[in-house]
Amino acid sequence: MVDTSILIDYFRKMDKSKTRLFDLSQKSENLCISSITEFEIYTGAKGEQADFWKAMLSSFIVFPFDSDAALMAVEVQNKLKRHRKSIDKADLFIAATAIAHDLYFDTLNYKHFKNIEDLKLFKQ
Repeated sequence: MVDTSILIDYFRKMDKSKTRLFDLSQKSENLCISSITEFEIYTGAKGEQADFWKAMLSSFIVFPFDSDAALMAVEVQNKLKRHRKSIDKADLFIAATAIAHDLYFDTLNYKHFKNIEDLKLFKQ
């Protein structure tokens, strides 16, 4: 599963071959995102950007933020609280979706996710 940061990096860079998303697409046929990532992308899209994202995201598997992910989010949040850590709700929901579906997760914002012990992060 890829984080929103990886998609935005791809969108912004002129040379797409120098992005993490390009590298991942060369290694895997099936890239996926969380429905929360989809929400973040479309929330930030303006005008013609929405068409770009619609075309691009049509090739991704989108995992929903479902009941399993919601329960996982509660568990992750409680663990973080015990360690006096916190995380943005959207990032919490994205991470919980990855954990609930036993997926590896890649991000350009490692510091946002490093304290989630059950999240299988790609090594930076």
